[in-house]
Amino acid sequence: MQSIKAAVQQAEEQSGEEIKVVNVGIAGQHIKSLQHRGIHTRNSIDDEIGQKDVDALIDDMYKLVMLPGEEIIHVLPQEYIVDNEQGIKDPVGMSGIRLEANFHIITGQIAAAKNIYKCVAKAGLEVADLILEPLASSEAVLSEEEKEAGVVLVDIGGGTTDVAIFQDGIIRHTAVIPFGGNAITEDIKTGCTIMKKQAELLKCKFGSAISHESQSNEIVCIPGLRGREPKEISLYNLSSIIRARAEEIIEHVHYEIKSSGFEKQLIAGIVVTGGGANLRHINQLFEFVTGMDTRIGYPNEHLGKNSIQNLASPINSTGVGLVIKGFQQYSRPKMEEAPTVKSHSMKRNGNFLEKIVAIGREWLEDGGEQ
Repeated sequence: MQSIKAAVQQAEEQSGEEIKVVNVGIAGQHIKSLQHRGIHTRNSIDDEIGQKDVDALIDDMYKLVMLPGEEIIHVLPQEYIVDNEQGIKDPVGMSGIRLEANFHIITGQIAAAKNIYKCVAKAGLEVADLILEPLASSEAVLSEEEKEAGVVLVDIGGGTTDVAIFQDGIIRHTAVIPFGGNAITEDIKTGCTIMKKQAELLKCKFGSAISHESQSNEIVCIPGLRGREPKEISLYNLSSIIRARAEEIIEHVHYEIKSSGFEKQLIAGIVVTGGGANLRHINQLFEFVTGMDTRIGYPNEHLGKNSIQNLASPINSTGVGLVIKGFQQYSRPKMEEAPTVKSHSMKRNGNFLEKIVAIGREWLEDGGEQ
């Protein structure tokens, strides 16, 4: 709660705006995903398929029975089928009786979501939407061309590494790997027998995902505790420790790519973002282990030239993505034609969405461009 208050206060001071409504990201080891097919039978073949039919099909997915303590966070349509005609991206306007869709459904623990809502509420804010963090990051660092060609987004955070695979403009696979930057820091702490703060500083300032023989002569001195002798650490040994854990994370990512079934269709390769993307030579190690083209994703690609320079770091990808998601909600001209990607919090915050609809209608009536 204190962290949220501090972040919002800083955002208000820098933007000059009062913040009352927020988008919230969710991630963690409790996040799971599954594939499911839904069917909606219409009454008349003469009437065209409308957005209401699509919404009814998506709403049915929220009624799926989950394991105790779990709830559905996102329902993501992958493709629609109208009267056995497959591969349809948008069925609105077509004629047919039987409307089907393949869905990618993301679930999480109810307790984790409730804790987030409680913290935000106690900070005096209202939640507009709860968004899976890799989906938010994808808005900040991926282009539409990359999503169309096929790309893997790897968001290396502190506690977890989030993976999202896009192909043909559709999200095909998501996964959460229970290792992140903190695991690398812990390995350095244990391997070099130093404190965690010192391990984090070593990783950020001198760490590298690829070890070179030339580093064997380079030594870093760590101050000793209360009169003890300073500790000397070889950069070659440091890089070796980092590489061992980084390779483990990358191998988990590679396994998820293979298990998705789209390994051969990812023309755009891999985009690495999150705090872990700041580790030197991490993209070269990804290319070495997976054999796929890799680049670092920076969140300032979709921002104006006057944006704050600090936002250029990959560590801010999720935050920038959440802002972009919020902007998309506000700037969407026809809110009554809701998007086909919904989350449970949008359903719960109906009053908030009704306000946005009213604002959109007024804007159009005043001559705003559609």
